[in-house]
Amino acid sequence: MALARCRSCRIVASMISVPLSVLDLSPICEGSDARQALLNTIDLAHHAEGWGYERYWLAEHHNMPGIASAATAIVIGQVAQATSTMTIGAGGVMLPNHAPLVIAEQFGTLAALYPGRIELGLGRAPGTDQHTMAALRRSLSGNPDAFPRDVLELQHYFKEPEPGQPIQAVPGAGLDVPLWILGSSLYGAQLAAALGLPYAFASHFAPDALDPAVAVYRQQFEPSDQLKKPHVMLGMNVVVADSDEEAAFLKTSVMQSFVNLRRGRPGKLPPPVADYKERLMPAERMMLDDALSCSTAGTPETVAREINAFVARTGADEIMATCHVHDHARRLRSFELLAGLRDQAWRRTF
Repeated sequence: MALARCRSCRIVASMISVPLSVLDLSPICEGSDARQALLNTIDLAHHAEGWGYERYWLAEHHNMPGIASAATAIVIGQVAQATSTMTIGAGGVMLPNHAPLVIAEQFGTLAALYPGRIELGLGRAPGTDQHTMAALRRSLSGNPDAFPRDVLELQHYFKEPEPGQPIQAVPGAGLDVPLWILGSSLYGAQLAAALGLPYAFASHFAPDALDPAVAVYRQQFEPSDQLKKPHVMLGMNVVVADSDEEAAFLKTSVMQSFVNLRRGRPGKLPPPVADYKERLMPAERMMLDDALSCSTAGTPETVAREINAFVARTGADEIMATCHVHDHARRLRSFELLAGLRDQAWRRTF
């Protein structure tokens, strides 16, 4: 493969040949607040569009002191307003928390304001704890079939209205809002395959079922009006810096967040700490190795090599990178360096 120069002015022996996208949780950093986190999101999105990223997704989480994207549709609207061409979407909306009609109206409104640029990833996880689930839903009653039915109901609202249809999404009806199914198990893979929808796997924090889920999705995929062949996007934690040592240091912020969450003490994104992993108990180190196994941190050369190896192993059609770095300028730099590794030869396939 021909040598190419990335933005760090290093020679990189191989470029990343699949599309790259951004997953942003609007992290609230220690010493800062939600307002600044949201302003950082808008700033990152503006830069990401200029750097050529394929799509920019925000995720729904609730009652999390370190995440500012709970009102996902509102944040998507702000990001779409600050950009002009990049696809903006939800990665995702936790559909059991909402009535499908409400989501159809919200994303129909976004699609009416930003035509051809809005998409909607759907998950069935709560995105929060049991008490917050009850506060969101007012009831935890339900059954395993509810999520597929809700997805089908949502799809119906985006179609052209039928004569005499009693309930319509306005805006929403007849608008092009592509749907994705998100997941970290075989359940989402099977649903995405049955509906002929693109599939995004949460390998950036729950990688255990990655290989069987992707295999099931591809084996069982049924073409649809939206998608003719399977499309798999995999999440990956990515930190790119001018040295492997700096990237490893910056990565300790997300490591601390995972450990704090498992200890039952979720909080704001902490600043990096030298030699953090070495201070942990063996069980916590094993937990990090598992939860963050789909991660890369290093120079552009290191990251390109590891992402390409991940793509070769999984057959991923697209990588969605997330980067929890405490300092906003360094976070921007990481995404800029990553964008410099992107092979311009790919084209969107759907």
